[in-house]
Formats: sequence, C-alpha cells, structure tokens
Amino acid sequence: MKPAPELLVGGLVPFTTIDFPGRLAAVVFCQGCPWQCDYCYNRHLWQASGENMIPWAEVLAFLEKRQGMLDGVVFSGGEASVQPGLPEALKQVRALGYATALHTNGVVPERLETLLPLLDWVGLDIKAPFDLYEKVTKIPGSGQKARRALDILLRWGGAFETRTTVDLALLSAQDLEAMARDLSESGVKAWALQPCRRDDGVAVLDEGLLAGARAFMPDLVIR
Repeated sequence: MKPAPELLVGGLVPFTTIDFPGRLAAVVFCQGCPWQCDYCYNRHLWQASGENMIPWAEVLAFLEKRQGMLDGVVFSGGEASVQPGLPEALKQVRALGYATALHTNGVVPERLETLLPLLDWVGLDIKAPFDLYEKVTKIPGSGQKARRALDILLRWGGAFETRTTVDLALLSAQDLEAMARDLSESGVKAWALQPCRRDDGVAVLDEGLLAGARAFMPDLVIR
C-alpha cells in the first residue's frame, strides 16, 4: 500500500482557548493556499513549502505528550484542505483522543465534504458577498466555491461558524448588510466579524457600520 502523503506544517501554536469553541487546543498551520487575499497575515504560508517547516512526526510527538492537557487540535493555514495528507493526519490525531477542527476558506468544497466525518467543528471564512469574491481573492469563480462550501456545511448538521475579516477598503456597510441577509436566509446562526489589521491601523467596526447587518443577524459577534 502506498504511504499517505505527509502533512506539510509551517507552524504550530501549542495552546489556544479561542480557536476551537469549548476546547483547549493546539493549532497546526498548514502550508499552501490557492487564494492570496491582500490582507492575509499568514503570507508565509501561501506557498506549498516554507523555510521553517515542522515535520509531521514532531507535531504528533508533541500531541502525544499533551494528552490529558489539551483536548482539541485545529488545522489552519494557509489552507489545510488542499493538502492530500490532511485526512490521514486527522485520523492520527483522533486516534490520540483529540477532537478536531478545521479553519477553511472553502476553496475545495468537494474535499471539505469528504473531511466532515473526521471533524468536530469547522470555521468557514466568508470573505465578501459571493458575487464580489474576486475583489478579495483575485480568483474568478471563488465566490461560487465558497457558496458551495457553505451549503455543504448547512447540510452537514454539525457545529460550524462563519466569520469575516472586515477590510474597509474592500467591504462597505452595504456589503456587510448583503452578507448578513444572505447568511441569515441560508440558515446560518453564527457569524463573527474580525477587524482587519494593517500596518496603518485596525479597522473600526462601529455600530453605525454594522446597523444594517445587525437587522438580519442580531447575534453577530466582533472579535
């Protein structure tokens, strides 16, 4: 039998309380992402390989030592779902007794669907109104892929959250209202907004900006 491809790891956060709801977790950052959003703070993970790669065996050894102290592992990126080694990595982590989570932009919706039986929670990045996605990702058709990923999660019935990085150079109050309307009408219950952080400052998400969105998604949260 051909061995499974090794997961390509570009970073590891040994402890977090905010990336996996209800869990004390570690975060594994995977190399590679087909979308290169202008505000991305993990640009060093865009390429399929990097300068400070961590062997997957070292990550597993770390997780073995943390059994009983951590109860979850988050796979993030980059975009973890594009890696052929992710399914086997998820199985190995679950065999150690950990719950598993995925942060994804939904770039490969069909692969996301195959991963769901190995996941306990998913965080899906919604970057813009689906018909305006190319403005953020620079990739034609990216909005349709994200829409399909959302539909898959809604059918799944498992625990997930949608979240949006708000770059005021790319998203207006009207855009946020349109997103809130679409997400709410689709059946989304959890939507989190996080202000974009750039060298020249942090986006201010005041209530004036969010009033239209809150009309459709009153429980949206700001992180």
